[in-house]
Amino acid sequence: MAEIANLGHSFGELPDAQKSIFDLGEFVGDLTIEDDASSDDVSLEGLQQELEECKNDDVVANILSKGTKLREYTKGVENNLRQVELDSIQDYIKESDNLVSLHDQIRECDGILSQMETLLSGFQAEIGSISSDIKILQEKSMDMGLKLKNRKVAESKLAKFVEDIIVPPRMVDIIVDGEVNDEFLRTLEILSKKVKFIEVDPMAKTSKALKDVQPELEKLRQKAVSKVFEFIVQKLYALRKPKTNIQILQQSVLLKYKYVISFLKEHGKEVYQEVRAAYIDTMNKVLSAHFRAYIQALEKLQLDIATSTDLIGVEARSMSLFSSRRETLKNRSAVYALGDRINILKEIDQPALIPHIAEASSAKYPYEVLFRSLHKLLMDTATSEYLFCDDFFGEESIFFDIFAGPFAVIDEHLNAILPNCYDAIGLMLMILITHQHQLTMSRRRIPCLDSYLDKVNISLWPRFKMVFDLHLSSLRNANVKMLWEDDIHPHYVMRRYAEFTASLIQLNVEHGDGQLELNLERLRMAVDDLLVKLAKMFPKPKQQIGFLINNYDVAIAVLKEAGSDGGKIQMHFEESLKSNTALFVEELLLEHFSDLIKFVKTRASEDPSSPSDRAVTIAEVEPLVKDFANRWKAAIELMHKDVITSFSNFLCGMDILRAALTQLLLYYTRLSDCIKRIPGGSVLNKDLVSISSIMYEIRKYSRTF
Repeated sequence: MAEIANLGHSFGELPDAQKSIFDLGEFVGDLTIEDDASSDDVSLEGLQQELEECKNDDVVANILSKGTKLREYTKGVENNLRQVELDSIQDYIKESDNLVSLHDQIRECDGILSQMETLLSGFQAEIGSISSDIKILQEKSMDMGLKLKNRKVAESKLAKFVEDIIVPPRMVDIIVDGEVNDEFLRTLEILSKKVKFIEVDPMAKTSKALKDVQPELEKLRQKAVSKVFEFIVQKLYALRKPKTNIQILQQSVLLKYKYVISFLKEHGKEVYQEVRAAYIDTMNKVLSAHFRAYIQALEKLQLDIATSTDLIGVEARSMSLFSSRRETLKNRSAVYALGDRINILKEIDQPALIPHIAEASSAKYPYEVLFRSLHKLLMDTATSEYLFCDDFFGEESIFFDIFAGPFAVIDEHLNAILPNCYDAIGLMLMILITHQHQLTMSRRRIPCLDSYLDKVNISLWPRFKMVFDLHLSSLRNANVKMLWEDDIHPHYVMRRYAEFTASLIQLNVEHGDGQLELNLERLRMAVDDLLVKLAKMFPKPKQQIGFLINNYDVAIAVLKEAGSDGGKIQMHFEESLKSNTALFVEELLLEHFSDLIKFVKTRASEDPSSPSDRAVTIAEVEPLVKDFANRWKAAIELMHKDVITSFSNFLCGMDILRAALTQLLLYYTRLSDCIKRIPGGSVLNKDLVSISSIMYEIRKYSRTF
């Protein structure tokens, strides 16, 4: 490039005239192309293949078609190349001025770039020094950041320590002079935390500040304990005021200050025990007084149902003698019949009775109603008190100390009532009420009355068993002569027994006590024995059987009326009724058609045509036929009147009459069949009553039914 530039300079120095006559041919010289000496040694191997490849080339094809020699063609090409080269050089020479200018510009740029290089090298050196400075600053910054972090941690710990250990003047003022309110409770919590802090924190125990702070905190603790003790005691005294709604006072006042109790537990255990004892004493006395007053008010509402003489097997005359001074009951059957008393089980969750309202309406209630009301009040009061004690004191055991008094009051009442209670129905109702109350407390998930209700249940069952045994003994040891009345209608003892048994069966449906079922079976056997003894007091068998039928029928009717499943007892009476009905039918027919029945049973089955001295003859049956024809309608009417007057239950009497008439028809049919078999018996046809006539009479009485 430099040589060309120098050449340019040399040309530039020539005069213009010389430039114009410059001859490239003279300058280059006469160029000749000599023959290649080694051309004869060129190998022609592969020529054919190259020719094949180049046969499609236009230039090669043109050369080959013209037959031009290759050497000549080559020389022509070389001359052309030389000429092109010379032309290019000439063009280059023409541009020499521009190339010189370009060269100058490049040299100037090179100088400028050299200066820039020097400047940038200086910058690079300065940047290197700045980078080292930045690195140093970064290290210092990290060190300062670490120190700052450590100082912040130390500051936070120190600030927390100072905050936990110092006693602000405001806190002192509130504890010493402030009223017990929400702010006081918040301050009390702060004081509790500070007292705990100096007791358990190891740094606080070794700090010099402890000597200054600990005495002040102790004084504040003592002052706070004293102050909250006085406050709680005042609130407890409010519980003793008459007509105070204890539950509202507990929920709206005492529970707001339950933290006071927690503070006393932690920082004033002796005072807490005093508060606990004061609350127990207060509530024990208040609740005991409430329950005692409630029980006294309930006793005025009590309706006496039964006494020791109100037993199934006791004769009515002795009962009226002993009960002449007693208040006359509106419904004497309440002693044995359940009636509407069962409704108390549907009202198990109703509110307790309000005595003064009931007394104002002059209402009287069986004892089970008062029993339910008393225990409903007990359950609600116990539930409220149990939850309050658990929330306020955090102790469940305190409940039992409080309710020792109310339990004793109720126990005293029950111990006075139960020994004089001879109402077996009422006792069974109380047992079921207690069971329902146990389920209620279980649903509430309040276990505080479990042991008490178990004890009540244990006291009720033996009393019920004793009263039941009194009824059983009254049947077994009954004075038959005193009980017997010359009347075959249902005996009052049987009605008592039926009502009593139906009541207990109905109450036992849900309870399902197997022991009670056994006792009822024993009672059934005793009343059966007594009925048989009473029946034997009647002189005639028909009266005896009629008496038994009437009593069995009333027992079945009462058991069905109760709407309960009488079970084995009802089945027993139904079978007894059926068997005695058959006996009564025979006795009734014997009374009016004894000769006819005797003949049919003894002779009607014999074959009159058989040779025998005792063959049935017309003379033997003729009186029977004529007698029956003369008075059968009158006899049936007498039987109808007899049945109507003998049986209290019209339906039962009509069933017996139909059975008697059906049996009579069977006897007379057998008699008619016997006559047909007697030789010459057709002579009696005019006296025989047709079967259709008897059937018509039977249907007539059926229509009457």
